[in-house]
Amino acid sequence: MGVNAKLFWILSVFFVLLAVVYTVWTLLYGAQDLAQDPGAGGKTGGVIEYTGSIGLLLAGAASALIAFYVGRLHSTQGGVLPEDRLDANIDDGDAEQGFFSPWSWWPVTLAAALALVFLGVAVGFWIAFIGAGLLVISLVGWVYEYYRGNFAH
Repeated sequence: MGVNAKLFWILSVFFVLLAVVYTVWTLLYGAQDLAQDPGAGGKTGGVIEYTGSIGLLLAGAASALIAFYVGRLHSTQGGVLPEDRLDANIDDGDAEQGFFSPWSWWPVTLAAALALVFLGVAVGFWIAFIGAGLLVISLVGWVYEYYRGNFAH
């Protein structure tokens, strides 16, 4: 994780430097002039292209946030993870990942209900209302799956 934090810090610095270079480039040459024929006699430079500059700065900020989080997590974990050790075996990092139901159909119905909701937002709201009803049913079914039937607790 320490290596990942360093990589994200490097990526953050790269994006910030790239934002500076991009902003200077658009000030000197202009975003519209780069897309047109140079012989068209248009104005050169003087305008910042804000979309690309802000986008690159936000990418640098996002990389810095991830780097900060991973660095803090690495410093508070109290040791070296098996992924960071060169002499680690595959079995060293096989902790339990969670509990999953391989026979459950509720995630499929939940995905179908969400697809109907998004389709309804794009096409017509009446489909979204049907999808919302199916969404509630499938969510309740998935949550209470282990409260009845063969696998009840």
